[in-house]
Amino acid sequence: MAPAAITLAAEAPKLSAANTGFMLICSALVMLMTPGLAFFYGGMVRVKSTLNMLMMSFISLGIITILWVLYGFSIAFGTDKGSLFGWDGDYVGLSGIGLTQLWDGYTIPIYVFAVFQLMFAIITPALISGALADRVKFTAWSLFIALWATIVYFPVAHWVWGTGGWAFDLGVIDFAGGTAVHINAGAAALGVILVIGKRVGFKKDPMRPHSLPWTMLGAGLLWFGWFGFNAGSWLGNDDGVGALMFVNTQVATAAAMLAWLVYEKLRHGAFTSLGAASGAVAGLVAITPSGGAVSPLGAIAVGAIAGVLCAMAVGLKYKFGYDDSLDVVGVHLVGGIAGSLLIGFFATGGGQSDAQGLFYGGGLAQFWKQCAGVGAVLAYSLIASAVLAFLIDKTIGMRVSEDDEVTGIDQTEHAETAYDFSGAGGGAAARTAVPSPVAQVSKKVDA
Repeated sequence: MAPAAITLAAEAPKLSAANTGFMLICSALVMLMTPGLAFFYGGMVRVKSTLNMLMMSFISLGIITILWVLYGFSIAFGTDKGSLFGWDGDYVGLSGIGLTQLWDGYTIPIYVFAVFQLMFAIITPALISGALADRVKFTAWSLFIALWATIVYFPVAHWVWGTGGWAFDLGVIDFAGGTAVHINAGAAALGVILVIGKRVGFKKDPMRPHSLPWTMLGAGLLWFGWFGFNAGSWLGNDDGVGALMFVNTQVATAAAMLAWLVYEKLRHGAFTSLGAASGAVAGLVAITPSGGAVSPLGAIAVGAIAGVLCAMAVGLKYKFGYDDSLDVVGVHLVGGIAGSLLIGFFATGGGQSDAQGLFYGGGLAQFWKQCAGVGAVLAYSLIASAVLAFLIDKTIGMRVSEDDEVTGIDQTEHAETAYDFSGAGGGAAARTAVPSPVAQVSKKVDA
């Protein structure tokens, strides 16, 4: 019989090549979501703002990556400091981490966990950009996301997912980011637009999407990448919870898309491609916090409810007069709230934890925990984001000038345009500069 010490040592977690490989693939999928988001948003803006919309997502890949390595990972997942943020000197610069050093309690290296969480940190501020289309200086936006990630995202990630974080210890369920990502970004978007104001011509000029195929492509890339976002958040494949999340991601997204389209047909008389894309994203948002706690039937309910609520919510900006350009508040804030709170009703107790919702005999205990997490993240992000936007606006200025906005932010901020038709031919200048073959032959005959 083996000594007890040897038995205990054998039971300690060991690096799993399978889980490590799976998590690296999931990290790449989540990275792809940021370019997918760029296309999703880029197709919805007017042609004169296309490149700026793409750049507002792409710059997050650069800025947040560097901040995450320098100190972001340490704040989010370092040793707890007062339940509000973390800190660990070994995580600063990712310099004190061994190649095969495992994330505590799991079978993947710390480096793999860090890069997976990095992709969440990248896409969250990029989500905010959709609310600010057409009117924000690129330098101001770059400064804003650097400060916002430091002051808002990194600490909130610790609240929700970090060992010792107050929401984590309270038992708030957020499988992959309903509070830390979507409510956080949606509340931030609302805070900023209340400070910077409306676009020139809001509710007066047509502001239709310039390329719905771009938007559909972006939605498809988001849907694809979201499997890594959600299923990967269990950090392995050993007990089936990640598989449940994978299934629920597909199911809820389908239900939300269909629910949005039905609502749209009844309300507006048509099934639109924009509605299909937006409905799919609403379902993805809502299942993100809840997919590890509900059954596939529960996922249908979560998706359908979120699809209808988000479809209704996108019209609130016209009623209340805030200019949420691409419906970040209507989809991400409302969808995140719906998905987080519905855990309190549909949690089965047979998924990621034994917590049960109202419909499974657990009463309202989990619902009130979810309310605490939702309310705290919403309030903190809304207020902090508004303050940051106000300070930036009063120093370097947050908005471009009215003339620049009318001209087009692509030209004034980036000195480029999304589409260049100068080489397509057909114009008078082109015909003069390059004579046709028939004209050249005629000249030779006349000579």
